Formats: sequence, C-alpha cells, structure tokens
Amino acid sequence: MNSIENDHYTYRVTWSEDDQEYVGLCAEFPGLSWLAASPEAALRGIRRVVADSVEDMQCSGERVPEPLASRKFSGKFMVRVPPELHRELTLQAAEAGVSLNRLATVKLTH
Repeated sequence: MNSIENDHYTYRVTWSEDDQEYVGLCAEFPGLSWLAASPEAALRGIRRVVADSVEDMQCSGERVPEPLASRKFSGKFMVRVPPELHRELTLQAAEAGVSLNRLATVKLTH
C-alpha cells in the first residue's frame, strides 16, 4: 500500500444511494473515488488511490495537484453574470446602501 508523506489533501466520505455503499472522494482528484461498506474503509480506500495516483504522476513527470489546504487565497475572484443581473444587483446594493462587493459577499454566504 502506498502512502503520501504529509497527506494534506481534502477528503470527503458520503453515502451513495445508487451504490448502497459509502463513497470516498478527494477534492483535488475529482475523477477518483472509492466505494466501501463503511465510511472508514471508504476513507482508507480513497487515500490509497490518491497515493497511487500521486506516485504514478511523479514517475511520469506530471504535475501533482497542490492540496487546497496549502494554497494561498487572495479573497478575490471574478464572476461573469448577464448584464441584466449586474444591473439588478447594483440596484439592490444601492438601495441597501452597500457596495456591490458587500452585497455579493452577503448573498454568497447565505
């Protein structure tokens, strides 16, 4: 079994109604998953699959995804919306007496 030293990837285990098993997922490797009868086994399985994938990528010279936990975020991102929505949101912000950025932040957090 392969393991990754300092494995800081983002894992999630959820129930799959279709498969009637738990599925282990990794945000940095969206194409990978692992099905198992228990959540603990699903987590162990996806961690093994990720470790194997990282080893294969390293051996073939591919770029290995950086863990989300290690990334630095600026707090800025651009979102494109239709002009009509832009106008409506600008109006809502003006009526609320806040900036468009503030209005968008409030809407994104609810």
